[in-house]
Amino acid sequence: MRRLIEFIIAHSSIFVFVIYITISIILLLCFNPYQQSIYFTSANSIAGRYYSMVNNITGYVGLRQINDELQYNNAVLQVENAQLRNELQQIKASLQEEENLQGGLTPQHIYGTAQVVNATTSNTHNYITINRGAKDGIKEGMGIVNRSGLVGIVSSVSDNYALVITILNPKLRISCKLKESGYFGSLVWDGLSPEYARLEELPRHVEFNIGDSIVTSGYSSVFPEGIMIGTVQEYSKEKNDNFYALKVKLSTDYFRLGDVAIIDNPQREEKDSLESIDKK
Repeated sequence: MRRLIEFIIAHSSIFVFVIYITISIILLLCFNPYQQSIYFTSANSIAGRYYSMVNNITGYVGLRQINDELQYNNAVLQVENAQLRNELQQIKASLQEEENLQGGLTPQHIYGTAQVVNATTSNTHNYITINRGAKDGIKEGMGIVNRSGLVGIVSSVSDNYALVITILNPKLRISCKLKESGYFGSLVWDGLSPEYARLEELPRHVEFNIGDSIVTSGYSSVFPEGIMIGTVQEYSKEKNDNFYALKVKLSTDYFRLGDVAIIDNPQREEKDSLESIDKK
């Protein structure tokens, strides 16, 4: 403490000078508007340069962080894209390997893949919902299949989802045929069981056996020929004795739908347009 006092006394003239300078500056700025405005203008300029420099430094650091995030997101998208391509290739390969599904279905028919996000089986009119829509190029009338066989037809589309009318809906009639003999009829659901449907209008002279395969006939513009639908379980006579009605065990299990493939006949619009003109 003694040394501090001695230091202040020894340098008292300097301290007095600093105090007088400080008081003079305060009086100058407080009672002289011109000098006051110059001071604040200079102070703001200095502060602005300081904040600008700080902002540039933090902005550069932020850019590095943003760049890292962009690189990470880009890597994630590349991985997801590769996974989707791989899944599509696997489904295409599995569809080709499935003997029951081969028929006329080629990779050119497969438009893409989707996942079933909702399905009904106990209603009078049943539908499924898939997680692909107009943004993905899905259109009404496209066909839906899976590894087991035919699933249904797209009936309506929103931006991100599509509603598919399935075989378990009396509104849908599928042109199909006996794989062995080639005789065809119409497949329709009778509303009784989600495991069975009826093949109607099969001529009485046709020979078949229990267990014979039922496949698409190829007459529809939606599905190519040969896609698996089911197998013959029973048969009965229709009201018109000239035709059989076959009970068909469906190959598709609607209780276990997961991933499905979307198919599109490249000539579908041309065929539909031509047939509509002919009807008119």
